[in-house]
Amino acid sequence: MITPILMLGAGRMGGAMIEGWLKAKAFAPADLMIRDPDAGEAAAKAVAKGAKLNPPDAELARAKTVVLSVKPQNWREAAAEVASLLSPDVVVVSIAAGVKATDIGQAFGGRPVARAMPTTAAAIRQGAASIYAEDRAALAVAHALFQPLGTVIDLADETQMHAATAVSGSAPAYLYAFIEALEAAGASAGLAPKEAQRLVRATLTGSVALLAKSGEEPMDLRRQVTSPGGTTEAALNVLLGPRGLQDLMREAVAAAIRRSKELGG
Repeated sequence: MITPILMLGAGRMGGAMIEGWLKAKAFAPADLMIRDPDAGEAAAKAVAKGAKLNPPDAELARAKTVVLSVKPQNWREAAAEVASLLSPDVVVVSIAAGVKATDIGQAFGGRPVARAMPTTAAAIRQGAASIYAEDRAALAVAHALFQPLGTVIDLADETQMHAATAVSGSAPAYLYAFIEALEAAGASAGLAPKEAQRLVRATLTGSVALLAKSGEEPMDLRRQVTSPGGTTEAALNVLLGPRGLQDLMREAVAAAIRRSKELGG
């Protein structure tokens, strides 16, 4: 049994999880307790359906699962506020980037911990979550939380969480930055900004859908639309050339990994 679930933080990512659970009907809203002084729209919708917002301290002992979904910089404060109020058998699932499971376990009085790095597409049940836990029961709890929200990947080693954060947890922002840049390039080339926006977004969402449905490799799909000597090849010679996408992505991932390690102390 993993409910009631206590959400420590219901910001962008915590709110996305709540939205996804409600869409999937994975948990009854009454089994959600949300502790956040500035909870967002997703929390408000859950509360309207029966979830409890900022319940009295005495009620926190009912929780079977705690989701630590505050910003990494604030996790110790959040843990200190509630650790003594929780049941001894509660399981903690943390989505705080970079923070080690042993540190979280100590802050929560030795309770079992799973770490997860999800994505905000959990809100529409198309998220991705990387999970690590030494404790098998904690791992099972994490699976129960994230399987209704999309794809779940188990990591063999906790150190892999840094890379998972860099290539998955942070990656939606990379894609959105690419979309912004391509739309701006289209406008610079003479398209009306709204036309550039519609063309870019329809093209990219359709391409991602084709990748998911076809089962083909990105390299193969790329080659299918790249005629020798054509316009696409001319553009790819820039994108894949020296200091192009491959080098930039390696640098970007390395920078995210460094920051993940810094956040973990």
